Amino acid sequence: MRAKWAIGLMTGTVLDGMIDIAAVRTDGVEVLEFGPWTLAPYPADVRALLADAVARALAWQFQGPDPEIFAEAERRLSRAQADAVARFLADNGIAADEVAAIGFHGQTVLHRAPVPGRVGDTRQLADGQLMADQLGIDVVYDFRTADVRAGGQGAPLSASYHVALLRGLPTGPKVAVLNLGGVGNITWWDGRDRFVAFDTGPANGPINDWIRRHGAGEMDRDGAMAKSGRVDEPRLARLLAHPYLTAPYPKSLDRYDFTADMAAGLGLADGAATLTAFTAGAVGRGLDLLPVRPARLIVCGGGRKNPAIMAALAERARVEVVPAEAVGWRGDAVEAECFAYLAARVLAGLPISFPLTTGVPRPLTGGRVARHARG
Repeated sequence: MRAKWAIGLMTGTVLDGMIDIAAVRTDGVEVLEFGPWTLAPYPADVRALLADAVARALAWQFQGPDPEIFAEAERRLSRAQADAVARFLADNGIAADEVAAIGFHGQTVLHRAPVPGRVGDTRQLADGQLMADQLGIDVVYDFRTADVRAGGQGAPLSASYHVALLRGLPTGPKVAVLNLGGVGNITWWDGRDRFVAFDTGPANGPINDWIRRHGAGEMDRDGAMAKSGRVDEPRLARLLAHPYLTAPYPKSLDRYDFTADMAAGLGLADGAATLTAFTAGAVGRGLDLLPVRPARLIVCGGGRKNPAIMAALAERARVEVVPAEAVGWRGDAVEAECFAYLAARVLAGLPISFPLTTGVPRPLTGGRVARHARG
């Protein structure tokens, strides 16, 4: 019997107002077929509400009950994403009964890595049952909590999907996958049965915030601002001495563990250049930690579209970089595809986190499944 579609949803911590939606036909082990994908915008008021929820989460820091805004933000983003899925299915002629499940990551509003003597915590806003009832399709959500409760980092979860993609290429341990969203994360695979993943450091998040802070747009489009500025090399050297960068993996970051304040006191262009160089330098530190230092990075996520970041990676991380499209992947769809794949793994009872990716004591499945009401 032909495997059904899984639909993956992802909204990044850069809060760009877009919902990534992708369909993958998979059994949770192999990627059998890539289906349609799209970027669907949130309504402007939902985007503003999510930004407010993140601000409240940063003040909350897991102390006491949830901020009241979480309930409203969760309900509205879940409805908005369900509406986007309904349009996606209709536009592509996919019936609800052709979909095994939707992998609904939700919006991360706060993530706290574990430290000795304290387990971590993580919070994504996602009402899986509301979505399941609205669409008549089972929904897998809350992918990270079980990992954190077991002592893991809760992130990154993309490793098993990156490895599934790498299996389709003539690669080995000298090639790794780098995702550049709000935070950077890397996946390394030995070509057989061992793989490693961790967050390298900040990526687009601080750069975007720096540009917004100066009223110069939502992002450093085409890296133009960074390319026009000069890197503050002494400051960069101090930033690259941060202990996180040389700490052993597994390890993870919240989107706001490194902020645009790293460039405080610099002009707009020089700040953008320095933050861009730090993103690349942090990746270089991460490559040094791997069992084999990759010679080539396949880059996915929004950061691959920034020529200044890509050039800085080649220069400061001392590695060849190619966008995901160069190897036949869909760079804007990889994260959403990942959560479609993870949803299929959850349904099959397969692990989604591992000792060398999130630090759990053994391979661990996770996620919650919201079943839609059967007629």
